[in-house]
Amino acid sequence: MTEDLKAPFPWFGGKSKVAPWIWERFGDVDNYVEPFAGSLAVLLGRTSTHTAKAETVNDLDSYLVNFWRAVAADPDAVAQAADWPVNEVDLSARHLWLVNEGRARLTRLAGDPDAYDAKIAGWWLWGICSWIGSGWCSGVGPWVADEDGELSKLPHLGNAGNGINRQLPHLGDAGNGINRRLQHLGDAGIGINRQLPHLGSFGPNKIFRLEDGAIYAYMRVLANRLRRVRVCCGDWQRVVTTGALSYGETVGVFLDPPYAAEVGRDMSLYNHESDVSAAVREWAIANGGNPRYKIALCGYEGEHDLPKS
Repeated sequence: MTEDLKAPFPWFGGKSKVAPWIWERFGDVDNYVEPFAGSLAVLLGRTSTHTAKAETVNDLDSYLVNFWRAVAADPDAVAQAADWPVNEVDLSARHLWLVNEGRARLTRLAGDPDAYDAKIAGWWLWGICSWIGSGWCSGVGPWVADEDGELSKLPHLGNAGNGINRQLPHLGDAGNGINRRLQHLGDAGIGINRQLPHLGSFGPNKIFRLEDGAIYAYMRVLANRLRRVRVCCGDWQRVVTTGALSYGETVGVFLDPPYAAEVGRDMSLYNHESDVSAAVREWAIANGGNPRYKIALCGYEGEHDLPKS
């Protein structure tokens, strides 16, 4: 493990900056559970001295869960699908495919812990790094539902072409797409820019560009970190039951739910918006006295009224 490992995509509300504080308080817990996975900033920021006996993450967003599962299972296939130049026509076409055919393919994720689709994972990654703002793969836009409630594969043309047809790729970085999001990986040496100063067997002094394979190397590093992490897809409460938290003498539970609407959060940031902040807080309070549990609860300042205990 390396504390510098980060997700290769932008994510609203990521906690990488506070991860060291969290692990300082958690310590080397036997069992770590993250019910709202997101970018896995805290998991990926776990100190390298920890033994990581059991780690479980969960999210309701099937595209996000599929990405983490696919990277762990087949990093090269994900890299191959993601390694594509930014193109506005492709961005629209792939987005439309992902919210129709892609969504249908991902229905197995909730019931099959081993299910994943590397093509969807790579296209989702490529797109979220090229897309401006929120709404990528949300399914909210000018689509027409058929009689069975499924989204039509044809865009709705009666609203002046809003939605994905008008979405521009991100143009503020010379169009690097997925390549612009690569982060430094400590000893693995992957830099944030479009060249790599060092990466294992390539040698400490060799400079090469991402087209020479850095995306593949980056996905392999992530795969190595995730090889024993259980990635669940569904409601957050499924992974914080008494049975789910029964393993180990110490259990770290990191709760980072979507923040409450009444505190002023933009309610269009995530594909699955829900007002679960209060319920998560009540779970934390109800279980805060368990000597086996170490619980971290995230929120805006003043959002959670917690007892002094």
